Amino acid sequence: MIDLRSDTATRPTDGMRAAIAAAEVGDEQRREDPSVNLLQERAAALLGQEAALFFPTATMANQIALKLHSRPGDVLVAERHAHVVIYEYGGAAAHAGLMIEAIDGRHGRFGVTELDAVTMPGTKSADQRPAVLALENTHNSSGGRCWPLAELEPLTAAARERRLRIHLDGARLLNAAVATGVVPAQIGRLFDTVTLCLSKGLGCPLGALLAGSTETIERAWREKHLFGGAMRQAGIVAAAGVYALEHHVDRLADDHGRARRLAEGWHAAGLPVDLEQVETNFVQLDVGALGLGRDEALARLREAGVGLSSTIHPTVVRAVTHLDLDDGAIDRAIELAPQALGARVAA
Repeated sequence: MIDLRSDTATRPTDGMRAAIAAAEVGDEQRREDPSVNLLQERAAALLGQEAALFFPTATMANQIALKLHSRPGDVLVAERHAHVVIYEYGGAAAHAGLMIEAIDGRHGRFGVTELDAVTMPGTKSADQRPAVLALENTHNSSGGRCWPLAELEPLTAAARERRLRIHLDGARLLNAAVATGVVPAQIGRLFDTVTLCLSKGLGCPLGALLAGSTETIERAWREKHLFGGAMRQAGIVAAAGVYALEHHVDRLADDHGRARRLAEGWHAAGLPVDLEQVETNFVQLDVGALGLGRDEALARLREAGVGLSSTIHPTVVRAVTHLDLDDGAIDRAIELAPQALGARVAA
């Protein structure tokens, strides 16, 4: 099967496997694992922060960041379809006791005007306190779209004026940086904390990082233990992260190029693809325009040997390019998917 379901489908490359096999290891719980320590140092510098901490998953890193920035009963402000709102199983409420003030975004983004509308001071001292602003870059549910730096800067400045702490769910931040030509640290330093996932486009088997100030990361260390995220000889997987930061960042542009070629090929074949939406490694298809239900479309594609996945949108499915797919796989997907879905090119 041509597996376009997610960039989490990647398997370690030969070079990454060699790095894993040669990894220096120690007791991560005692901060004695040299590979973990190296990864954390490199990630902090990459993301424009003082320190970083290695986690098993980006969801755990996100949830701990939200907890650090708030107190139970506070309000989390986020875009309505952000990952922390719809894909983390109510973690903001369960772990941090946060209420959610969701903003209807455009392409996963919103501006100062929308932020103002949900952070106006209350008339009573007991009113719920907007405490945390969480943004997502790239934005999964909008099709891997990027926040322009020119939009991030005024929004984060406005949040600070309103005394909000600011977290970036940057699971695919390096995709955004490569696509927009902005150094990751320019984006990361705008936030109090930043999450980076290693198991998506970077191709690691697992792992994520949370970066922030030294004081914040020290507090995160305790929460990591509390959440059950402390590990022992974690250098085996941290070495994969170091390898990925050295070898798999620039090549994200290849994934973006293949997504663009896939989108243009499908569009030319009559599939309902919005080409303006394709900014990184996601391609979304609105199969409702073909008179198909989402499940039927996915089943047809699977039978044809092309794996896509569902989205939060009822009639939209997605394809995600990644390092396990070469040009030949994209060529086959361009041919097979329109046939499976009964696409017709307009006369």
